[in-house]
Amino acid sequence: MRFRAAVLRSYEGPFTVEEVVLRAEPAAGEILVEIAGTGMCRTDLAVRQSAGRSPVPAVLGHEGAGVVVRAGGGPGAAIGVGDHVVLSFDSCGRCRMCLGAAPAYCDSFASLNLFGGRQEEPPRLTDAAGKALAPRWFGQSSFAEYALVAARNAVRVDPALPLELLGPLGCGALTGAGAVLNTFGAGPGETLVVLGAGAVGLTAVMAATAAGVLTVAVDGHPDRLASAERFGATPLPAASPDLAGRIRRLTGGGAQYALDTTASPPLINKALYALRPTGTLGLVARLHTPLALEPGTLEGGRSIRHICEGDAVPAVLIPRLIGLWQAGRFPFDQLIRTYPLAGINEAERDCDAGRVVKPVLLPERTDR
Repeated sequence: MRFRAAVLRSYEGPFTVEEVVLRAEPAAGEILVEIAGTGMCRTDLAVRQSAGRSPVPAVLGHEGAGVVVRAGGGPGAAIGVGDHVVLSFDSCGRCRMCLGAAPAYCDSFASLNLFGGRQEEPPRLTDAAGKALAPRWFGQSSFAEYALVAARNAVRVDPALPLELLGPLGCGALTGAGAVLNTFGAGPGETLVVLGAGAVGLTAVMAATAAGVLTVAVDGHPDRLASAERFGATPLPAASPDLAGRIRRLTGGGAQYALDTTASPPLINKALYALRPTGTLGLVARLHTPLALEPGTLEGGRSIRHICEGDAVPAVLIPRLIGLWQAGRFPFDQLIRTYPLAGINEAERDCDAGRVVKPVLLPERTDR
């Protein structure tokens, strides 16, 4: 099967939209999805700084949504041709973590999502000349007109919904909202500080507002802070003098929870100082430098942990977020700007420059 996809051929070069070849039909437990729209996430762009760990050339993209056009079936198959689905991350479905409803901590998460897929499988995606492309980025490789994915990582949604906008629910929004609703379990009257008002941070703010949580958002960009305020948070510039003290005053003695999306050690330390006793800080961004904790940051029972994919079971959290969105309480669509798939390099530039919070790429069909 031939279709168009955005291929990253080198870590430094642009994406090229070109013809690729899928050399397989869906096996049992797999589905072929015609992509309606796919979000661009910072994790896609971080491949450029992966120091060769994530192979190229590759088709990236892991916030896809679309319509199932072929299905491999298999025992207990619950998704079939014609279903509208949101795609999320890959997992083995068999290890202790998957069986314990923690698929984001799957024993095979890194190999399945970041480093080229299952090594035992022969190459199934190639360029037009037959050269293998690294497949199944986060189980999807959805910067393309079609994606071959595991059915268990697809979540069926109402076909009346605007499918092309729903892809970010599979990762970015899942991560931000899941940290608040799942990891922290934050509720009315509790307090949260969010460091970084990008897509993950702003969806965390939205979820916190929906849950009745008093939230402070910290960022260095006035427009991002204005967005955070619009979604219910108290804005606070990152360069504020005595940042930790100001957070403590705004949260009535210290925040119970903090979510860092910046990977900035100075901000992480200030957030720890801003926590009340027994408070928890969650990290969602990959650290690129050692995290040196300042003396006293963990006193009083404060704790720090990493959060992957919002501790979510996608089939549970994605419908919940859609319900909140339909009720007007999770306006993630206000973060989106759409681009044609052919405009992927413009979308990346706009994302890097902060001109857009969440780019969503819309494939233009060549087979119709």
